[in-house]
Amino acid sequence: MKVWLLKLHRWIALVFALPLLIVIGTGLILSVEPWLVAGSIEPNSLSPAGIEKLLSQHDPAGQARSLAYRSYDNTLTIGAGRSNGTIIDAATGQVRPGPSALASVLVATRQIHESLLLDLGWLVTASSIAMLVLVVIGAFMGWPRFANSLSGWHKAMGWGLLPLVVLSPLTGLLIAWGVTFTSLPAAPAAPGAPIALAEAVRIVGQSHDLSSLVWMRPMGGRLMVRLVEDGEYKVYDVTRDGTMVLPRNWPRLWHEGNFAGAWSSMMNIVTSFAMIGLLVTGLSIWLRRRLRQRTRRRERAAAATSL
Repeated sequence: MKVWLLKLHRWIALVFALPLLIVIGTGLILSVEPWLVAGSIEPNSLSPAGIEKLLSQHDPAGQARSLAYRSYDNTLTIGAGRSNGTIIDAATGQVRPGPSALASVLVATRQIHESLLLDLGWLVTASSIAMLVLVVIGAFMGWPRFANSLSGWHKAMGWGLLPLVVLSPLTGLLIAWGVTFTSLPAAPAAPGAPIALAEAVRIVGQSHDLSSLVWMRPMGGRLMVRLVEDGEYKVYDVTRDGTMVLPRNWPRLWHEGNFAGAWSSMMNIVTSFAMIGLLVTGLSIWLRRRLRQRTRRRERAAAATSL
């Protein structure tokens, strides 16, 4: 049984090695983003009055429906969605031709992480399932005997960080399948016209520091805002009566590492390095075995010829 498990473990790793390396490598880069965002927030540097001024200057007709703020870039994007809109320098109020190089790298990295830039989200999902299967098979092959060797380090990483190695692909799959383990309360009735962005900014600014803003946009019949508070990305419902915190989406918080500031970001960095280490050491073990087998065959062939 162990021999067949080892073969299955080996072939799954070989088939999915390249997409897994891409997904885990991009995940390693994205692990730094929550740390970067939380660390660059300057309290009270972005006020409701300041945002309203930018809105009146760059959206005088009030057509925009969303806001996105990058604290590390000090830019406010007025528009619709993640990629569309007018990028404004929050300090000067001037329009920027595009995001900074750092922001562009993070956006491109997220696209690669989620779809490999080729609308291959199904392959990302399949690779995540393959990673879980690899971990389960590795666990079923029994307790390891640790040694200062390539195989020993491979087993030590797998068993030593087993919970993190399991939770990373598992939470990614839960996000892809829309599983949150919570249910949103019914959207409150909103008599009259929808809340304009400028009004929503004033409402949120009454009880929250807008310098921690991540985004504000309509979703599912309600207006939501995401803020970084005490290192955690929290989502609030925005109504004319104020803001109401929504239930935590733990799969997303865990997978993105944005529930405990630098600590959860570091957790994801360690997990990413461990998963890359497992792939690299596993492939190295297989390659060394193949080379040894090839050398032995040549030696046997040479011995047979000499006889």
